[in-house]
Formats: sequence, C-alpha cells, structure tokens
Amino acid sequence: MTSSYKQFQQVPLSVLDLAPVIEGGTAEEAYKNSLDLAQHVEKLGFHRYWLAEHHNMPGIASSATSVLIGHIAGATKCIRVGSGGIMLPNHAPLVIAEQFGTLESIYPGRIDLGLGRAPGSDQATARALRRTLNSGADDFPEQLEELENYFSRDSFQPVKAYPGTGLNIPIWLLGSSGFSARLAAQKGLPFGFASHFSPDYTLPALRIYRENFEPSDELQEPYAMVGVNIVAADTQEKAEWLATSQQQQFLSLTRGKPTKLKPPLDNLDQIWTPYEKAAVERTLNSSSTIVGDPETVKQKLKKFLKETEADEVIIHSQIFYHEDRLRSYEIIAEMMD
Repeated sequence: MTSSYKQFQQVPLSVLDLAPVIEGGTAEEAYKNSLDLAQHVEKLGFHRYWLAEHHNMPGIASSATSVLIGHIAGATKCIRVGSGGIMLPNHAPLVIAEQFGTLESIYPGRIDLGLGRAPGSDQATARALRRTLNSGADDFPEQLEELENYFSRDSFQPVKAYPGTGLNIPIWLLGSSGFSARLAAQKGLPFGFASHFSPDYTLPALRIYRENFEPSDELQEPYAMVGVNIVAADTQEKAEWLATSQQQQFLSLTRGKPTKLKPPLDNLDQIWTPYEKAAVERTLNSSSTIVGDPETVKQKLKKFLKETEADEVIIHSQIFYHEDRLRSYEIIAEMMD
C-alpha cells in the first residue's frame, strides 16, 4: 500500500446523486439541480456521476434511473455516467441490456452499469414493480449471468439485445454486505460498497472481495469503490447545520415514513427520541459520514482512505440548499488538488 498522502492525492473521486426533492420543491427542480451539479463536478474533475434506483420515496426522484442517466450524459461531455445502482431483481435482464445498450450507443465509452440485488423499496412496491415476487435477491447470480450473455457476442441465447450485443459496458456489483463482494470477486468484476449507509460491514466486505478475487478478461486486479457521505462547508458550524437535513431524512426512514428532503434545523433534539437519535447516528457514523470545514473533511477523508484502501471514492452529499451542495463538492475538489 502506498502512503496515505500519496493515495489521497491520486484516488479518483466520483458523485452519487439521488436527485433529492426538497420540501416545497418538485421533481422538475430536482432534475435541473442534478444537471447543474453534474456539469459543475465535471469541470472540477470528478470521474463518475452515478444515479441510484429508489421507489416510493417522495424525496428521491431517480426512480427512472436509465432515463435520468441519458439526461445527464446528454448535457455533459466527458464524465462517466451510470447507475449506482440498477436493482436487477426489479427488471427483466433483457430490458436492462437494451436500455444500457441504447445509452452506450448514444454516449460511447461513458456509461457504467452498477447493479444491486436489493429491491430499493418495500415489499408492496417491489410487487408493484415486478407483478410477482417469485424471483428475488437469491436469483441475482442467475439474472446477472443472463444480463452478461445479452452483452456477449458469443452468446447462444436465442434472444438477443439490440442494441446491446457486443458492446463493452462496464458492469459493477454493488452491495452493503458480503454477498455481492464474494460474487464480484468470483466473477472478476469491480465492486462498490455502500459504506455511506452500511459502515459496520465495510472492512469485512472489502476483505472478502480482495482475498477471493479471481482475475477476468474485464479486470486483472481487484478494484473497490467505497461510498461516503460528505457535507463540507467553509465553517464547521455551517457544515453541521447543513448535515441535519440528511439526519432528518434517515430519521423519516427509521420511522417508516419517508419524506422530501427537509431544510436544516438548529436543534434536532426537538424532533427525535434518544432511541431514534442513536439509530440515525449508528447509520451515519463518523467512519462513513464526514461533516466539517475543509481541514476537518481533509483529515477525516485521509483516515477513511487509509482504513479502506479504496481505489476510488464515490461521494453522496444530501444537502438541502443547491448552492451549498455545489460548494461542498468545490471544497472537496480543492483539497484534493
């Protein structure tokens, strides 16, 4: 392993966007903000811009993930755009192959296909998406193999993906536990871990991936991208205030009542119980959620990189005010320059 400083300077930075819909706002405004953010981080030198599939959540507008990927890719020039991720059990693999074959054909060399095996929703929503729950997360390896065959020129499947067949679209496996880590290792694929909401399993999952990795035509050595929440501001006080919006969002999920992204609060103790506070802080703990002024963020991100030895970091910044979200990514880019 290289020194933490050298690794800190060289590690690629990427963006994970959920197209947040703020309280009092609309999905239309969320898409305009996402487009503006994508163009902004492209100029700052960020490597990828990924969007995540979620459903039945009023504060997240990235449910039609493939459509939004096309929207972002069409308004940017060189940044890679992809899914972080597509929840494959929700879809017929052929449909995903055709969608991403179309995207790759329009924006060649810029599209990533990150795949997850969770539904990205509750059971009722999963049933509405699939019409049946006969297939699920346990069928993910077979669904993945079917999807890979649609992209292969040498597939003997009677059904082909047009467009899709023969296209080189990087497939990533994403996860928050050891299952996808082991599968990514067995198949020799890049792996993305959702440390930003599953911090306790980060190091065990990365260990499983690296220790079991088998080289493939796609990848000769393991490549791990790790998610982290970052809220950066010019002062520590402002960063901590801005971060209360994300804390409120996780509080609403803890209560089983997701909401739009709420504005910052001066005192969260007015709205949550000690149990709820502990639950939110357990998810957004200091190892995977970094909040602070430039120097604080720099030191904590260095520590995060040293602990995880991540090959790449994907940053999620759930911030209510759009101008503050832009500034947060500016601060991150400046300290890595």
